[in-house]
Amino acid sequence: MTEGRRAGRTPVMTTTLRPVEPLQHAADGTRSRRYHVCVNSRPVGVIHLATHPVFGPSVARIDELRIEEPDRRRGRGTVAALAAEEVVRGWGCKRIEVQVPGEAGLRLAGALGYVLRNRGMEKRLGTTAPGLPEGSRGRPMTAAEFGPWEERGRAHYAQSWIDRGVPEAEAREKAEKDHARHLPDGVDSPGTLLTVLEHEGVPVGTLWLALSEGSTFVFDVEADARHRGQGHGRSLMLLAEAQSVAAGKSRIGLNVFAGNTPAERLYESLGYEPTQYVLYKELL
Repeated sequence: MTEGRRAGRTPVMTTTLRPVEPLQHAADGTRSRRYHVCVNSRPVGVIHLATHPVFGPSVARIDELRIEEPDRRRGRGTVAALAAEEVVRGWGCKRIEVQVPGEAGLRLAGALGYVLRNRGMEKRLGTTAPGLPEGSRGRPMTAAEFGPWEERGRAHYAQSWIDRGVPEAEAREKAEKDHARHLPDGVDSPGTLLTVLEHEGVPVGTLWLALSEGSTFVFDVEADARHRGQGHGRSLMLLAEAQSVAAGKSRIGLNVFAGNTPAERLYESLGYEPTQYVLYKELL
């Protein structure tokens, strides 16, 4: 692909991708390849392309795209991203995804036709656990409650991906695999806290929290439909922070799908900040 145009003695600047390794085949079935981004054969950056480990060989990812500082703000990244689409079309891919850390990458991806699907958010925690509103308390989910909750959650999770461009079969397979991986032993799964929020003795919502080294992650938080609009979503998030602090964690993270405006506003009001954005594009 080229950028710039011939005008008088102005040279044509040609941006290309030059492989720096053979096509790699990983144990999980994905394939990948690294390239130099070159301008008139001069390396100015790198790009790493791969197929998706969950959605399979029909979906590609840009795992890395970096242009060296002297060549930034000249359109090199834009042309490289478009060239990447041609490469993965040759691999038979029908969709491509990219993860960007900030607003600049978000704007670039949007200009190339990528659609925002979800964003990661994170909050730094202090050493004091927040309290819950009067009458609210959390208790462990029972084994009897787990089955119906897990079935509803898996279906809702799959539908969230379907609503954002993922084919139904891929979305349902992802939901099955993710739940099986993270909840292998039900309510007794290691590193997992499954909690029911009660208000005045009535169950009003559920929380799924995963613990890792130094941080926790909110996999699912949901106020019961008949009890929404009463502040229980905020109580659930305060409960997640309290459990994180009690476990000695300094950070808490979550994922929110694009278009879930009430959730985004809640998280922002509680001090969560974006850490990354995930976008996708259909390859026609």
